[in-house]
Amino acid sequence: MATAVLAGSTGLVGSHILSTLAASSKLSTIKAYTRRALSNTSTKVQPIESADTSTWAASFPPSASIFFSGLGTTRAQAGGVANQRKIDVDLNIELAQAAANAGVETYVLISSTGANATSMMPYSKMKGELEEAVGKMGFKHVLILRPGFLLGDRGEKRIVEGWAQSVARMSGKIGLMDSWAQEADVVARAAVNAGLQCFEGKRSGEEKVWLLAQSDIVRLGRTEWVEETTT
Repeated sequence: MATAVLAGSTGLVGSHILSTLAASSKLSTIKAYTRRALSNTSTKVQPIESADTSTWAASFPPSASIFFSGLGTTRAQAGGVANQRKIDVDLNIELAQAAANAGVETYVLISSTGANATSMMPYSKMKGELEEAVGKMGFKHVLILRPGFLLGDRGEKRIVEGWAQSVARMSGKIGLMDSWAQEADVVARAAVNAGLQCFEGKRSGEEKVWLLAQSDIVRLGRTEWVEETTT
């Protein structure tokens, strides 16, 4: 069985990745970076807890097979674009490099539709720069998920986002939602499904970087998601 490491374990997608990993019989241990106590009580989950994120890379655990990153913040939460970059780009790169140095073969990143290193939009530019950086590292497999608008309970009030979620769910009733929005748990299941495929050698011979667009996420996280993936 595999050992997985997760960064972003308390975020919208990351929390679902954590619960999905904890439910999988294919994983013996999940080591989860966190700045605060985790609510997940699975005996397989081992928190790497520190409020000082500058220590995280140095404490990357040995003998892990897969590293998942759902780590990210918003400009408002960070207090500006420069501070957001420290998390979304700098810390992610530090952790990815630590994972590569530790011998991790499979790296799974939750990115975003529109990621582009040359974009004039700070968010898209940061995501694109991160994608390019991790793609050049020494992993055997680099999986990049590019979901659209994320649906789910973030535990905080965002008026505009709340309106957009309502619109997305209404469009889902007429079959339009999958083309621009995905449920956070679907994205998480797709990430775990794809990561385990690589771990089990089902992607041998394929290109190193596997880009998963919204249609791939829906397919792996919902359409083709079966109980055998987590039993």
